[in-house]
Amino acid sequence: MTAESDSAVGVSATRATIADAKRIVVKIGSSALTSLVGGLDVGRLDLLADAVEARMRAGTDVIVVSSGAIGAGIAPLGLTKRPRDLATKQAAASVGQLALAHAWGTSFARYGRTVGQVLLTAEDIARRTNHRNAQRTLDRLRSLGAVAVVNENDTVATAEIRFGDNDRLAALVAHLAGAEALILLSDVDGLYDGDPRKGHAVLIPEVNSPEDLDGVVAGSGGALGTGGMASKLSAARLAADAGVPVLLAAAADADVALTTAHVGTAFAGRPVRLSSRRFWVRHAADVQGDLHLDAGAVTAVVGGRRSLLSAGITGISGRFYGGDVVALRDPDGLVVARGVAAYDASELTGMLGKSSSDLSPELQRPVVHADDLVSVAT
Repeated sequence: MTAESDSAVGVSATRATIADAKRIVVKIGSSALTSLVGGLDVGRLDLLADAVEARMRAGTDVIVVSSGAIGAGIAPLGLTKRPRDLATKQAAASVGQLALAHAWGTSFARYGRTVGQVLLTAEDIARRTNHRNAQRTLDRLRSLGAVAVVNENDTVATAEIRFGDNDRLAALVAHLAGAEALILLSDVDGLYDGDPRKGHAVLIPEVNSPEDLDGVVAGSGGALGTGGMASKLSAARLAADAGVPVLLAAAADADVALTTAHVGTAFAGRPVRLSSRRFWVRHAADVQGDLHLDAGAVTAVVGGRRSLLSAGITGISGRFYGGDVVALRDPDGLVVARGVAAYDASELTGMLGKSSSDLSPELQRPVVHADDLVSVAT
């Protein structure tokens, strides 16, 4: 960063918020912890643990989301590259997860700090009950003074239900745990308007609105990870949308990222934080079906933030039950909102297009209540 940009960083309200946050999630990428030749790099892991411990001693609760399980298992199994088939990925994860957890435990033990491993799958976040259980576990570990080290449970996750990368997992955990900031650390030092490896790319120090990302081209992951800039950008936008400010920085700058936050790219969080339930509906839950709406219903739901009534529904698709999350689509088929259905799909079949007065009393409540409905456009 130039002296001029560093000066601008110093007065950023977003960076001040991240630096002062009392509860944060720190996500550490595979490339910051492992190599294809040597596997897990304990020296680099120790330096990152040092930075986390310093932040904790300064009075901040820290949850670590650690990638690297598959990368840590590659060398011990005699593999020469990251596996592509699911069975070998899971085998590498089973070996690497043990080494990774032991390394974090040993590193924090230097400070008399206990580590608790929390392995999650996409299903744990998508299901409301599991979601709450994970939340309680993280809260209890924190209250006991332990460091929660979270990773995706690669040994059982399948291609269909994976988070896809730990960047998204970190964004979900940040909201799940009520974090005030999310710090994404990897082998890149910030968001650029193009690929910095090709030259002429310019660092974007601050992202305060979607317009700041116009023209930005984000790439995919490297040899050891599944993320990449596209993944980090998506995760940063997800967290910021939920009201959690984000710092994207290099793992080599962890000490600065975890103190003044005067490095990398800062993403401002939306002014009003989504409630836990509304965040779950919008970002975490699996969609089980679709409700097709007429134009009037779209206006009422999206523009007026009103409950969805059966009169505005023109069709349904998918097999879902009361309490499941469904997508709400406009007459052109575009998803305009998500919400929690109050009825089974089979019940709704006979209710389509009917006003409440034409239905029996037990079917006169909204199909999706306004409190359980989140527009995807805001």
